Amino acid sequence: MSMSRRKTLAVIGGGVILAATAGLGYVATRQPQTALLPWAAAGQGEDARRRALSYALLAPNPHNIQPWLVDLSEPDVVTLYVDLNKLLPHTDPYNRQITIGLGCFLELMRMAASHDGQRVTITPFPEGFDDRTLDARPIARAVFAADPSVVPDPLFAYALDRRSNKEPFDTARPLPADTLAQLDTAVSTRFGGTIDAQEVAEWRAFTREALRIEIVTPLTYKESVDLFRIGRNEVDANPDGIHFTGPMFEVMAATGLFTRESAFDTTSPAFQAGMDAVFANADTAMGHVWLVSQGNSRPDQLASGADWLRVNLAATAAGVAFHPLSQALQEYPEMAELFRQVHEKLAPDGGTVQMLARIGYGPVVNNSPRWPLDAKIVNA
Repeated sequence: MSMSRRKTLAVIGGGVILAATAGLGYVATRQPQTALLPWAAAGQGEDARRRALSYALLAPNPHNIQPWLVDLSEPDVVTLYVDLNKLLPHTDPYNRQITIGLGCFLELMRMAASHDGQRVTITPFPEGFDDRTLDARPIARAVFAADPSVVPDPLFAYALDRRSNKEPFDTARPLPADTLAQLDTAVSTRFGGTIDAQEVAEWRAFTREALRIEIVTPLTYKESVDLFRIGRNEVDANPDGIHFTGPMFEVMAATGLFTRESAFDTTSPAFQAGMDAVFANADTAMGHVWLVSQGNSRPDQLASGADWLRVNLAATAAGVAFHPLSQALQEYPEMAELFRQVHEKLAPDGGTVQMLARIGYGPVVNNSPRWPLDAKIVNA
């Protein structure tokens, strides 16, 4: 559970929740039982493809929606598809962010395979693509081949420690001067960033406004709320989406004090508390980083996803917390002005700003829930 959610809960529940917790001690201590198992199972299996895929499914992706499906029916080949039921049509109308998440998946699969003596040759969109929407055609075809000369990717060492840290960062602890240089070495896409205090203050205000727009826009807010998983039982049943777990959320789920329906009451003190908590994340950024690609084709988006994963892993290696804040890059009408501004600032000579994140030092956070690998295989 993130710090922002704890702050929200403190205002929502107050003493009522504390009293309820005392009476529902067992409920309050429950944690997800199956949703976190994929992290412990990573690397298992007799098939090299399954071993690599068991890591790939831990990759970052928008709204933790986990949109990947894989076909293993062809020997030594992984064919990746997108689950067309796992899209974000309002927040991500052209499926750009979903494609970036799929690029993260492919890169983590490749990295894992490199540590298993496997060379992976990936062909993006072997049957073509539509730049306006994803469809039933394969996202990529990946051929595995044992190769003792393959060089293990050193960033893979941080795969199980990688997080998207949605907690407020420590504003009393500045980032070292060489932080951006450490992250830049991990990628081939155009990388940029700042840890300058004045620039960071400007980006804090900008990302705060983008978050506000996403929340007050009814369709994008509903898309997020529909993906709320409240309490252990919901998380275990559907280990995707935006999870709310931990003692107080278990009590709130058990007593009906926090539901998806109540989250839509934008006039309530709880809603405002939630807004304040979300803003606390943007307001505690100690630096910002971004990726800009020259083109914006589907293959460009996959490549950006690969580099985004690598930046996240490089931050993990440096002990730096990392949290995507790419709301201003979303392509729906209400975000159009901020979209224009961020491109004017970061890509004045052309190109597409693919990702934006805040960095800093934050507390240790738990793993995100994941579907098990077998749930993502369409043909074994």
